[in-house]
Amino acid sequence: MTELKLRPLKLEEKEIFIKDIQEAFQKAYVDVNGELDEPIIPREDIEEAFAAEGSEAYFAVLDGQVVGGTVVTIKPQTQHNHLDLLYVKVGGQNRGLGQQIWQAIEVLYPETKVWETDTPYFDKRNLHFYINRCGFKVVEFYNANHMEPGKEDKFPEEGSEFFRFEKVMK
Repeated sequence: MTELKLRPLKLEEKEIFIKDIQEAFQKAYVDVNGELDEPIIPREDIEEAFAAEGSEAYFAVLDGQVVGGTVVTIKPQTQHNHLDLLYVKVGGQNRGLGQQIWQAIEVLYPETKVWETDTPYFDKRNLHFYINRCGFKVVEFYNANHMEPGKEDKFPEEGSEFFRFEKVMK
């Protein structure tokens, strides 16, 4: 089997990344919850991940084909890094690609002491992925009674309940 590689995203590929990740997240939501009139992951959220200080964006490539992508925020001073976005293109799910993308991230950033990420409460597939496949632990649940610092304005917006995960590296 060919090894999955992370290739830095080129500026001119940004629109492809945005389209692919929105399609993947939308399909995952619709498959479980039914139709939704608006994108489950708004463009502004993706743009915010791209613009974050220390942000690095990658396409995941297998056998010369883009199979997914990721955006991470790297903080060299603290080595407490953040997984902002990770997706597998529609049609590539259930083949272990998400786990391969995560493993490639860990290899790319071996100096990381702690990884952090979050996911909406309703996304059982992501909860399973981060906990059972990638080794993250749930460390916090953000909701109307316990709001994420700096994001108080998002409540009580529907779907604004999130789990925060951490993975302490050895």
